[in-house]
Order: sequence, then structure tokens, then C-alpha cells
Amino acid sequence: MFYFLKILPLLINIDQETVLSWFGVEDPQVRDIQQASINGYEFNLSTIEPSTDVSLDTFRLVVEGLWNKIQDGLTLADIENVLFFILFVRFIILVIRYNLKTSFYITCIGIFAGYLWYRHLIDLISMYRSVLLKLPFLNKLGMDAVQLRSMHRQTTLTDLKLGENIHWYNPGQMIYYAFTKGMINVDSETGLRYYIDPISMVISKVQEPAQSNIVSIYYKLYNKIIPKIYDICSKFWSQLSGVAAYAVITRIGKRYCPYLVRWHWTFLLIIGMIEQIFIYFIYRVYYFQTFVLIPQTKTYVNYVDPNLILQVNILNGVIACIVLTHIGFILFGLFHAIWGQYFYVPFFVENTELHIGPRPKNSIYSGGNTAWQNSEEKEKNLNRVFPKLWYGWFGNGTRNSWNIGNKLSIMIINIFKKLQRPFQD
Repeated sequence: MFYFLKILPLLINIDQETVLSWFGVEDPQVRDIQQASINGYEFNLSTIEPSTDVSLDTFRLVVEGLWNKIQDGLTLADIENVLFFILFVRFIILVIRYNLKTSFYITCIGIFAGYLWYRHLIDLISMYRSVLLKLPFLNKLGMDAVQLRSMHRQTTLTDLKLGENIHWYNPGQMIYYAFTKGMINVDSETGLRYYIDPISMVISKVQEPAQSNIVSIYYKLYNKIIPKIYDICSKFWSQLSGVAAYAVITRIGKRYCPYLVRWHWTFLLIIGMIEQIFIYFIYRVYYFQTFVLIPQTKTYVNYVDPNLILQVNILNGVIACIVLTHIGFILFGLFHAIWGQYFYVPFFVENTELHIGPRPKNSIYSGGNTAWQNSEEKEKNLNRVFPKLWYGWFGNGTRNSWNIGNKLSIMIINIFKKLQRPFQD
């Protein structure tokens, strides 16, 4: 039974057409048929060759198709397609290595860790949306951020007005809507609104002259004080909810939370404090460029100060360099989390592991390698003046990282020796 579960994913018919459809790349054969039909040529369906198996040509078509797509600009859909493909490939590899159940658990852990980075990426491009719209390669990413922000605002306004689509995981909105819906009664004939809560019913029974003094306080309470308190609590909860979820899951539920999730979540919280410096720096540079320098270049009709143009171009380079580096680093961490791996960044990794401790080496669910946690490396780091910046791909260490050429040459020499043996005999 366990052997059947290992080969179950291999029963899926994965051919060239399936792989190309996954990445949204057009099959050359389908493209030729469509072009022929547009030109008015007739073709016979019996002459169409079935889709070929996955080969090196399939990989070439995928690379060419993705390259042609990203030349028009990177989008969130492109990132998601690559992430899901990586998850699928990793799931297949883990099924072959372990079994279906273990592969599912490890893949789910990677999905959760990657989701943290992906949500952070969406928040980041939402903050950089005005800047991304001006960058040639990332303008579509900025358009996606604008659309997501507008959809979120529209959904929030619709939920608060109509009370629809309010879910259990939004307790604040659910309590607010239940409170407002339960205390307001609308007359079907006149359309007038009546408050039917106990306080309103008591106020309605108060007689003059005390009613004139109490009613003003009553309306101030319902129209100003209660909505203001709700607004303050909702903003406070939006700021605190992430930290509260982190404390509950990674601290209180440490026993049940995998190390990979705790490591990446803690790392994200730590770098979040440093990210604010760069984000607000970009805001200031963008404001200075847009509202100070660029209006000055339009003061004269036929003359433009070259110094102003130089300053604008320099600031464009600074903005592009910081934004690309920042987003690239988040994508770097995102792909490591999806693969269930770790990476090393001086100062941040040490502080992360001070909070959650070293990686458990005896668990297959703890993720990849952390070469900087080895006892030898810890002793060497105590004697170093400057921290070591690179610990190999996926934290495997650097002892054999740069010996790829030597290993390749040794492998080629061994192959030639095996080929020479029949002739020597």
C-alpha cells in the first residue's frame, strides 16, 4: 500500500501541454493552428500530433514563454504561477523520498511559511504602489497593488453598509453589525428609523423638562462617542492582531508550531523594524521629486535647467535601486520559505535564533540546513572581526560550495576512464 502511495503522483499525465498550460505559455502547435485558421487555411484534425512528453525542449519553451511575459512587466499572477509550480515539484520529490502523508505535512509547512512572506510582499507593493507605477518593469505590479487596495476598500464599505460577507474571523465587524442592526428598526411604511435598545426606550419615556437635557447627551453618545470608540478599537486591533497571532501561535503554541514557520515569522517581524526606514525614505524622496523638483522644470516653456533634470534622474536611480533591492530580498525569502529552507543575514539571523533557539536536527519537519548553527562555525564566529556573509546555497555551508568545478572535472575524467577500459582490454 505504501509503495502505491509513493507512485500515485506519477500516475498523473504530465506532458508538454500540461506544463505549458500551467505557466500560461502558448503551445507552438496550437499557435500555428490558430494562425492558419486566421489566414483562411483548412487543416485536418487527424494530422495534429498529440502533445509530446516533457523534455529539454519543454524547458526551453517555458523559459522563452516566461521571458516574453515578464518583458511586459512582472505581475502577481506570474509570481503565484512560479510558486505553485515549485510547490508541486517539491511535493513530488518528497513523495518519492518519503511517502504521501509526510510529503503533505512538509509541503503544508512550506505553504504556511511562504504565505507569511507573500502577505508581506503584498503589503510592501501596496506601500510602494505609487513608485512602482513609474518603474518600467514593475508598473504592472503597481497596478495590481492599486487594484487590490481599491477592492479592499470597496469590500470594507460594502460590508459596513450592508452587513454582508462578514465572516467569523472578523469578530469586530460582526459585533458592530449585530449591535447596529439589532438596535435600529425601520418602519416599512414611513421609512423612519427607530432605536429599540433599552437605553433608547428608557429615554423615550422621560418627560419634559428633563428630556431636553438628556436627549442631547443621548445623541452625542450614539452619533459620536460610540462610533469613535469603535474606530479606535478597530485601528488598535489592526495594529495588534499580527503580534497577537504571532504570540499565540509561536509562543503559546510553540509545541505545535513547526520550527520553519517560527523562524521565518520571527525573521519577518525583526526586519519589519528596519524596513520602515527605507519605506519612509522612499516616501520622502518621491515627494521631493514629484512636488518640488518636477514642478520647477515646468516653470519655463523653452528652457529646462539641466541641474534639475540631473537631480530628477539621480533620484530615479536611487528609488529604483532601493525598491528593486527591497522587493528582490522579499522574493528571495519567499522562495526559501516555499522550499522549506533557511538563509543567513548577519545580525538578523542571530536575533531570530535568540528568540526561538537552534533548529532541531532530528526532525524531518524542521526544514533545510543551518550551517551557521554548527558548533565549529559558532567558535569561528567568536574569533572573527567581521561576520561571515555567505553560508552556501540554502544554508548548506561553504566548505564544498566552490568546488563544483573540481567535482565536475573529476566526474568527466571518471567517465572517460570507463569508456577507455574496453579499448585497453
